[in-house]
Amino acid sequence: MEYDVVIIGAGPAGYVAAIRAGQVGLKTAIVEKMYMGGMCLNWGCIPTKAILESAKIFSKIKHADEFGIDGIFEHNISLNWEKVKGRSKRISGRLSSGVSYLLKKNGVDILTGTAKIGADHIVFVDDKKISAKHIIIATGSKPKVSDKSIANAPIIEMEKLFSLEKIPENIVVTGNHISAVEMAQFFKLIGKKVTLVANSDYFLDGLDEFLISYITKMIETEKIGLILKTYPEKFENGELFIGGKKIKCDLLVNCNSRKAIIPESEVPFELTERNFIKTSENFETSIKDVYAIGDVSGKSFLAHLASAHGIYVINHIKGIKSVFDPQNYPINMYTSPEISQVGMTEKEMKAEGLDYKISEFPLSANGKALIEGNTEGFIRMLSDKKYGQVMGVQIVAANATDMIAEASAFMSVDGTVYDVAQTIHAHPTVSEIYMEAGFDAIDKAIHK
Repeated sequence: MEYDVVIIGAGPAGYVAAIRAGQVGLKTAIVEKMYMGGMCLNWGCIPTKAILESAKIFSKIKHADEFGIDGIFEHNISLNWEKVKGRSKRISGRLSSGVSYLLKKNGVDILTGTAKIGADHIVFVDDKKISAKHIIIATGSKPKVSDKSIANAPIIEMEKLFSLEKIPENIVVTGNHISAVEMAQFFKLIGKKVTLVANSDYFLDGLDEFLISYITKMIETEKIGLILKTYPEKFENGELFIGGKKIKCDLLVNCNSRKAIIPESEVPFELTERNFIKTSENFETSIKDVYAIGDVSGKSFLAHLASAHGIYVINHIKGIKSVFDPQNYPINMYTSPEISQVGMTEKEMKAEGLDYKISEFPLSANGKALIEGNTEGFIRMLSDKKYGQVMGVQIVAANATDMIAEASAFMSVDGTVYDVAQTIHAHPTVSEIYMEAGFDAIDKAIHK
């Protein structure tokens, strides 16, 4: 059978590309060997945020008396891990079923099996042979395997976390990026003893240094052990040996840096230095009309950016003009409070020699934040001094991951601090901090 597009992998990059392809009239097939929705829906984005939400509520309910609610005693409260997992599974299952429905609704053929790329745009799916004018690889990535020196440690991959019957007391999380911090805080919120081991020079690489400093202090305040730039050396008698220290470890959660999952191919791909599939600015690989999007290209490890890759590539194949801006995409951390960033960092603005201004406003002066008891946080806006153009925004707030979209909208139309200041926000809302930051940028803050 011949298709216009065959997509390998049904995660956020692949299934969104497939739906878009069906919408624009391309005959499309998508190949998935195991999990519809990929890592994101099955053990990544959605399930981890679901258990984080349970942990946040578990932690916050201990302070119910501050809201005038009596009768809740901390010693009577416990976290039911089975129910937490069950809720997470129900949410994931509902979304995964929805993906299958949308693919079928848009005329996409779903092929279950392992794909192998042959010569002349042939794709083998187990014992089936299909051809395509265009092939899109969207197979994602997975954490690198921990060093052999600690192979005897109680290591668990995120994919298997939800199969645990119970969570032990002493947790070590390894990793340098957002997911590692999220998981470390999850375990801490439910009362475990936690150590985060960031084993490279790239701890939270990509975030503004101001946010990295804030997060580091937050980790210390919450009494999460933090070990930077050090690899675990060995595991012995229930302890990890790290940089001369011995850390009790009942469970080692692998959130390490990621490596590409590259499908078998009779025609070799050109790879990057980090062994991701090398692509052009249009995401085309070294093989003509074969594209790589999402994690497997190494250009991003964020689900929403992977989906944007997919839409862009289908538009490109169809001849629809569109713009893909790799700069203005949000980076979200679903901790408590949440942390979000979009646009340029202060370091990047300095590197480009831009004359910029930083305007800030704290949540402690915001009425809605006070009402909700969520006064930890701020907005930080970076703008060009010459024209007032908004170049970057960072938010720490309970709902920062939702609020950052407003900054993305301003920046997508080259909005200025004057536009931000003049945008009327409902009162009381936490989003009023945008207006305050806008006025602060022109030296006329209202409530500061």
